[in-house]
Amino acid sequence: MTILIATCGGMKPGRRTELEYGPLVLHAIERAGVQGRAPRVCQVDTASGDQRFAQAQQDEAGRIAGITTSHLTLFPMPNVDDVLAFLLSQDVIWVNGGSVVNLLAVWRAHGLPSIFRTAWEAGVVLAGGSAGAVCWHSGGTTSSFGPEISPVLDGLGLVPESCCVHYDSDPGRRPLYHSLVGSGQLADGFALEEGAGVVYEDGKMVDVVTDIPGHRAFRVEATADGVHEEPLSARLLR
Repeated sequence: MTILIATCGGMKPGRRTELEYGPLVLHAIERAGVQGRAPRVCQVDTASGDQRFAQAQQDEAGRIAGITTSHLTLFPMPNVDDVLAFLLSQDVIWVNGGSVVNLLAVWRAHGLPSIFRTAWEAGVVLAGGSAGAVCWHSGGTTSSFGPEISPVLDGLGLVPESCCVHYDSDPGRRPLYHSLVGSGQLADGFALEEGAGVVYEDGKMVDVVTDIPGHRAFRVEATADGVHEEPLSARLLR
């Protein structure tokens, strides 16, 4: 079974540390089904330029949670000799937010789209928040080019749907997403309020989760009568 989790969240501010593993990341780890050892989570920060201070905070969060945290970095070069073997050794690959346009360009330069697909098909859970959610889909919306929201039409397409994040917090997202889906530039897909996420099994959406009470996802589809938006209640993660 392949599992992919696309969210509008992830790591959380810590109580005594800068970051801690939030419910959405912990749910991805739970779906990996690890037993008898510490889960292995690879954090990928390509979208924010592989900042080392963020990786140190993630390492500390993993230590506190009993999670073995590692990193795939691509700046200034890949930090491992065999990227595929390294990713196949993980239980979860969690991709953090930033510029999805830059992320996709750098990944393609390093041949990562096929590598991620191979790891996913081998049973590694792929997941992430914001840019780390949009990237797995056929496309979505982004602020990568500037403050005005723009389309991104060349996601990895591991699932055929499109994805719109920050649906309730960025007023430019919803009208553009409706326009893009309505015109056929983007496929039908899912829009995520802050803290919400959708879970795919074998390419089909099977669950909606959230770490913020009352926050939801939406199914957005083009119909003969215009764009239809259906709210999807989300299961609260503790």
